[in-house]
Amino acid sequence: MATLADLIETYIRQNLVAGEGLLEVRRCDLAGAFSCAPSQINYVLETRFTPERGYIVESRRGGGGFIRITCLLQQQNSPVYTAVYELVGDEISLHYAEDLLQRLYESDLITHTRVEQIRQFLRQETGRLRPPIGDRLRAIVLRGMLLVLLEDPNE
Repeated sequence: MATLADLIETYIRQNLVAGEGLLEVRRCDLAGAFSCAPSQINYVLETRFTPERGYIVESRRGGGGFIRITCLLQQQNSPVYTAVYELVGDEISLHYAEDLLQRLYESDLITHTRVEQIRQFLRQETGRLRPPIGDRLRAIVLRGMLLVLLEDPNE
């Protein structure tokens, strides 16, 4: 018998397929549909929709909050995915990551504000980690952030 987490995961995966790899939904709507606490939705997202499994989850909290889930595996054939993966690779130093962000800004692909936000995040979250673990984690995070930003036509 499937657990509640399994049912939530299946629902999300089915909607990702229907949405061609992108799902945007409100956490409270999902929790209401499954008669569970929002923390159960968080658990499923944190354990089953991770970058290592090919997903990027963006969450905005509050009254107008939402969850945006992007399935990277369905986008692997896109030119943006290929370009980002080739630029970042499996490992990236903090110095090279910052240089890459600067080049993307100079090419008008992302805004200065986004560059600074990503730089600050990378410094805080991966700056103290030693290679190769820090470089690998930094690459995963940076690829995910860039894929979300570069696929967004409003950015």
